[in-house]
Amino acid sequence: MCCDSKRRFLLLYATQKGQAKAIAEEIRQQAGAHGLEADMHCISEMDKYNLETEKDPVVIVISTTGTGDPPDTARKFVKKIQDPTLPPDHFAHLQYGLLGLGDSEYTFFCNGGKTVDRRLQELGAQRFYDTGLADDCVGLELVVDPWIDGLWLALKEAFLLQKEKEDMSSAVKAVSSSLSAASHVVHELNLSSEVQNLKLEDAGVRSSDVLSQKLVDINLVTSARDTEPSLVRSVPPLSQSALNIPALPPEYIEVQFQDTCGENPHPSSLISEGATFDVPVTKAVQLTREDAVKTALLVELDIADTVFDYQPGDAFCVVCPNNVNEVEELIQILGLSEKAECFVSLKVKQDTKKKGAAHPQHIPERSTLKFILTWCLEIRAIPKKAFLRALVECTSDAGEKRRLQELCSRQGASDYTRFIRDSSVCLLDLLHAFPSCKPSLNLLIEHLPKFQARSYSVSSSNLYQPGKLWFVFNIVELPASPSRPVSRKGVCTGWLAELVAPLLQPNKNTLDTKSSSTEKITIFPRPANAFHLPADPSVPFMMVGPGTGIAPFIGFLQHRQKLREENTDWEFGETWLFFGCRHQDRDYLFKQLRCFLENGTLTHLKVCFSRDSSTAAVAPPKYVQDVIRLYAKEVARVLLKDRGYFYVCGDKKHMADGVSDAVVDILSMEMETDKLEAMKILAMLREAKRYLQDVWS
Repeated sequence: MCCDSKRRFLLLYATQKGQAKAIAEEIRQQAGAHGLEADMHCISEMDKYNLETEKDPVVIVISTTGTGDPPDTARKFVKKIQDPTLPPDHFAHLQYGLLGLGDSEYTFFCNGGKTVDRRLQELGAQRFYDTGLADDCVGLELVVDPWIDGLWLALKEAFLLQKEKEDMSSAVKAVSSSLSAASHVVHELNLSSEVQNLKLEDAGVRSSDVLSQKLVDINLVTSARDTEPSLVRSVPPLSQSALNIPALPPEYIEVQFQDTCGENPHPSSLISEGATFDVPVTKAVQLTREDAVKTALLVELDIADTVFDYQPGDAFCVVCPNNVNEVEELIQILGLSEKAECFVSLKVKQDTKKKGAAHPQHIPERSTLKFILTWCLEIRAIPKKAFLRALVECTSDAGEKRRLQELCSRQGASDYTRFIRDSSVCLLDLLHAFPSCKPSLNLLIEHLPKFQARSYSVSSSNLYQPGKLWFVFNIVELPASPSRPVSRKGVCTGWLAELVAPLLQPNKNTLDTKSSSTEKITIFPRPANAFHLPADPSVPFMMVGPGTGIAPFIGFLQHRQKLREENTDWEFGETWLFFGCRHQDRDYLFKQLRCFLENGTLTHLKVCFSRDSSTAAVAPPKYVQDVIRLYAKEVARVLLKDRGYFYVCGDKKHMADGVSDAVVDILSMEMETDKLEAMKILAMLREAKRYLQDVWS
């Protein structure tokens, strides 16, 4: 194909936190070198493209959010294509390739991409390239890089097929020919959702050297410290290898400082998700003892003077700042301490080679340097390889430059995963580890993602206590490590803990005591799609919520208690709660659960304590999944005979998976069927929204 007559393809992205957009921008950037032109749009910008009339190939990059939902930017698009009145040949003219992003830690892996892919197929669209499913659990790049590598040949073959179709005299022959030829064009990329992500063995995948590196055991046991790899040091063979490094991302932002005075915008103006609310923090309680492994706080907000509304099971987002000390440290390292309170003017460089370069929408037209680093940029973000590549050019020391090149190279994929991604290294850590690296402010603005509000589950009922909102969280502790020499608290939980410190009532385990505060935080709603109480109060349900996973169930029980008080003639189904923590006397978060039990709101309360010793002849169960197995017949009855609901909230990897395994075993045993059939039944319960999860990694 001639480069002087570039062929166009439509490139759509649907992103929640910026990952899909960044990958789409990488595709657009590479397209020119292959004689192609990417017409890129956010999938929400439906006024700028029309799939109903699109003749060119379409490439879609889409992430997944929540527990399997498409990102917010794709909701309108998904709703449109889900229209049941659309005919099965609605997109028969469409050729597309789709790259889905997800995390296999969650049950509905890549479900955003799978939903769009499945529906396009149902409406007659044809894949010109196999769907890729990238897993953030093991590293998106393991699938993204080879998928992009193979995209260019697939696109050019799609264009050839398109030309053949145009030259055909018969439309029937054209369709037949294109379908026949397409089967020989598409590369075999086995990009599945599970362990296969680490086993890309197809000969056509050019990054097999990267994947083989991933499988090497790099936990070297040696007494010579200098021969151990680390963030700043590599060992053979990587240290002696020729490197394939990414192309240097073109700079596109020009920064100018202004001496003019003025006020920064309110942080709430940065939120594009809808209405925000500034609400007072009225109470705070430390639910755990000082010697507990984790510190759990319960915070009450006053929403009485707002139109903020919620149901038990909903989530909401807190708009928080970056840590003030980290912001000041970053400004100092950048050598911009004297400019911290200066207003920053951004404009797109006139001579930039970046396609579609534009002013970042998440940075206001008028704001100070300190405001931008505090409220606009995710300075704790794990640096992407493109950012590392850009930092190479800002590094003067030859050894440091080489190590950064290794970390962003194909050959250094294992080191990148181990020392940056898995170690949660951020920009500040890199600048300390590579002191000769002196990036400019424009690089930070170009490569650091938009600062995201943090989501929390509601832990109360507006019916039970009108005008109040509770939420519960653990203060996240990030311990020091070889790659990160300083310990840190979570961005939002650390900030909230400091904010409510004057209100804290340690170990009271209640919110009955009075306190007052003038502090306010900015919040906005994020309603749950399905994690709500059954619409029919007579339907029984079971709740599994160890640790802070109990949070939404406090709201469930408050709501149920109020309904019982106000509707004495209603029939209410039985309720079960399985709760667990480490120590009964240190982190039993809500001892007042007994009150719900005593007044009949809660029918069954089953608790376990994983770290408490026991002198009993038979040791009690340690974990909630163990307790559930003790009530196998009741679980099977509620789910199968009574058509009840089953809710799970909390840690995904160490709890929710164990609970689902226990339920599968119970179904298999009680129904006297094999495990595979039991797994299908659980899948149907999920599909029917009767087995529901609100989980996190």
